[in-house]
Amino acid sequence: MRLHYLQHVPFENPGSILTWAREKGYTVTSTEFFLEGSLPEQKDFDWLVIMGGPMNIYEEDKYPWLVKEKMFIKEAIRNGKVLIGLCLGGQLIADCIGGKVTKNTCKEIGWYPVRLTREAKESFLFSHFPKAPVVFEWHGDTFSSLPEEATLLAENDACAHQAFVYKTRIFGFQYHLENTLEIIKGLTKNCAEELVPDKYIQTEEELLSHPEYILKDNEWMTAFLERLEYMYEEGKL
Repeated sequence: MRLHYLQHVPFENPGSILTWAREKGYTVTSTEFFLEGSLPEQKDFDWLVIMGGPMNIYEEDKYPWLVKEKMFIKEAIRNGKVLIGLCLGGQLIADCIGGKVTKNTCKEIGWYPVRLTREAKESFLFSHFPKAPVVFEWHGDTFSSLPEEATLLAENDACAHQAFVYKTRIFGFQYHLENTLEIIKGLTKNCAEELVPDKYIQTEEELLSHPEYILKDNEWMTAFLERLEYMYEEGKL
């Protein structure tokens, strides 16, 4: 299996997803937009992981590569690739499938529980999750509406749409299960101006003081990837 990922800033890489893929011996390639990296041919990858970033999906004037990235994502969807979008990545997917991305009612930064929907609890891919997993959030925008073909997988009080699946093999997560301590340190360093007191914004100390949450999130992500891999290889997606 060949996994390609799109990275928008130096401090947000695929974390535990990258570890999983490399331990499996899969071919891993990347496009680093912050280094003006090039995009591969569609025939050269099977799974596409789209990372987060502090930019917004509609800031094409500031980040002109967003235009070609969206075209690339749409092409990957048409070609039947497996897609996993994380935070900004999930928002980009939502935009590409006809959803709407807008400012959330509040910023959500920190460790917060999400509630899995009935559809998620009944899904083989998500049945290993607890009812209210504590996940890492860092977002101001969100996919506020989704097309009918998308199924909502998770929600919470701060943000109504936390995760979705579209046509069985395309996944958007508003939160991060892949983050390592190093990635979270990079976020607090490079996006420190966002850490202002608010209802759903935790302090830097709180963000960095939960290795147990990181461990569980990474375990859940790995289990999801294992199950997704099984369904992919068995032709069940």
